[in-house]
Amino acid sequence: MTATHTTASRSAAETRDLDYDAIVIGAGFAGLLMLHELRQRGFSARVIEEAPEVGGTWYWNRYPGARTDSESWVYAYSFSKELMNEWDWSERFTRQPEALAYLKHVADRFDLRKDIQFNTKVVSAEHDAQLNVWNTTTDSGEKLTSRYLISAVGPLSAAYRPDFAGLDEFEGEWAMTARWPEEGIDLTGKRVAVIGTGATAVQLIPIAAHVAEELTVFQRTPNYVLPARNYVLTDEERHAIRVNYDAIWEKSRNQFFGFPLNMAGRTAADVTPEEHQKILEWGWESGGFKFVFETFDDIFLDENSNEIASEFIRNKIRTIVEDPDTAELLCPKDYPFVGKRPPLGHFYYEAFNRGNVKLVDVSEEPISRITAKGVQVGDKEYEADVIIFATGFDAATGSITRIDIRGADGTSVENKWKDGAKTYLGLAVDGFPNMFMIFGPHAPFANGPVIMEGMTKWIGDTLEHARAEGISRIEAEPEAVERWGELLEELMNATVVPKGRNNYFVGANIPGKANAPVFFLGGAKAYNEACLAAAEKGYEGFRLS
Repeated sequence: MTATHTTASRSAAETRDLDYDAIVIGAGFAGLLMLHELRQRGFSARVIEEAPEVGGTWYWNRYPGARTDSESWVYAYSFSKELMNEWDWSERFTRQPEALAYLKHVADRFDLRKDIQFNTKVVSAEHDAQLNVWNTTTDSGEKLTSRYLISAVGPLSAAYRPDFAGLDEFEGEWAMTARWPEEGIDLTGKRVAVIGTGATAVQLIPIAAHVAEELTVFQRTPNYVLPARNYVLTDEERHAIRVNYDAIWEKSRNQFFGFPLNMAGRTAADVTPEEHQKILEWGWESGGFKFVFETFDDIFLDENSNEIASEFIRNKIRTIVEDPDTAELLCPKDYPFVGKRPPLGHFYYEAFNRGNVKLVDVSEEPISRITAKGVQVGDKEYEADVIIFATGFDAATGSITRIDIRGADGTSVENKWKDGAKTYLGLAVDGFPNMFMIFGPHAPFANGPVIMEGMTKWIGDTLEHARAEGISRIEAEPEAVERWGELLEELMNATVVPKGRNNYFVGANIPGKANAPVFFLGGAKAYNEACLAAAEKGYEGFRLS
C-alpha cells in the first residue's frame, strides 16, 4: 500500500489567513511537548487548556498519595540536555506536586505560557472540507481557525464515575480521585468510603488509612499490586543518572514498554521450579516493573508462565495480609496477571492490617445506591462522612469523544468510533484530514513520555514535509485504518490481555463501551519503527494533496 497523492489548484479561500497553523488541545505532558516542537519548526500554534494551569493529569489528579509508576528520570522530557541536567528529582517515583512543579518549570523555562489559553474548554471542532480548515469553538463561544488540529488530551483524562442513585442526597463530602479539589479534603478523623481499587485507589488507600477514623474500601475487582520499593535519591544517585542519561533514554526507546529495563532472556520453561521462585522473588524485592519485564519474557504470552507469576503474587498477598478472609478477597483469581494494568503499591496490602480499614466485596452484590448517610450494598448501609470515587477513566477514546469533533463529511468521531476506535498508527483517522492525536487510542501502552516524544517528532516532521512539498491536506486512508485495526487485534490476541476482567485495555471498564483494542500491544520500539517506516515510504497509508 502506498500513499495517495492528488494535485489540485488551491483556491484563494483555501490559502486565506488562518488564526494559527495548529490548534493543540491540552497542556499536559503531550501538549507542552507538541507546542515546543511546533515552535522549533516555525509553526504558529495555540494550546487550549481547560485547567487554570499546565499539567493535565498531574494538575487534576492531586489526591493524597498520587505519584508516577514510572521512575522519575524517565517520566520526563529528553529533548533538552540542559533541562535534564538542571532538574533534580527527589525520589525514585515522583509525587504529584513534584511532577506538576516540573511541568510548570518546563512551561516557564521555554516560555510556553504565552501560547496557552487557560480556563478554556474546547467544545467542538469541525473540518470545513471546502476551505480545508479546522474550525474550533470554545466554551466562551470563541471560534478559531487552523490548518491542523492536534489532540493532546492524553489517555487518562476522561474520568468515569458510575451513575449511582442517591448521590444528591448524600449529606457528607464526595470527590473523585481524577478531579481532586485543589483545596483538598481533610480526611482526619472521618469515616471514609473509597469506591474502586484501581491505580488511584491503590495509592490513596495507604495514605487515607493513617488519618481516617474508619476507612471502608469497596472492591469490585481485586488488583495484582506490585511493590514500588520507592526511595529518596541521593546526590550520588542523581549524578549517576545524569552521566548515563544517553544510555538510559536509548534503552528506554528500545524496551518494549519504554522503560530503561533489560529483557530477561529466559522463559518459564528454561528454569527449574525452584529457580523460577527465586527469580520472581528477586523481581518482587527489586520493586517497580522489574517483576514484569526482567524475570521472564513470556509472562504476557504464555498462560503457564503467567499463572506461576500470578500465584506467586497471590501467595505474597496471603503472607502480607493477616486476616485470611481479607487476603483471599484481595487475591485476583479469575483473570491473569497483566490482564489489567498492574499498579505499583506503597504499602497497599499492609494497609488492610490496620484495625480501622475494612474491605467490602461488591463483585457479587454491587453498590445499590448512595444514601444520605453513606453507601448501600444490598440491605446493609455503610455510613461515611466522605465518599471517594476511584473508579478510573474512559481510557484513550473518552477524552476525545467527549468533544464534538466532526470530520470532512460532518460525521462525529464519537459516531465513527461507536464500535471501537478506528485509527491509522494511533495518529490519524480517515475522514478527519489534518487531525493528529498524541498518546491517544491505538498508541502503545507504555511509558508515556517515551511514546509522546516519538509521536510529536513524527507529527512535526510530517507538517514540515507538507510545508516543503506544498501539501495542504493529510488524511489516513480507510484501508490503512482497517489494516492497523487487524494488527491490533492480532497483537492483543497473542497475549493474556483478552482474559482480563473489567479491563480498560479493551474498554471493558465502561458500561456500554464497545469491547475492542484500545492500545497497541506490540511495544514501543515496534510502534516507532512502524511510524517511521510509513513516512520513509512516502507516507504509506496516507492520502496527501
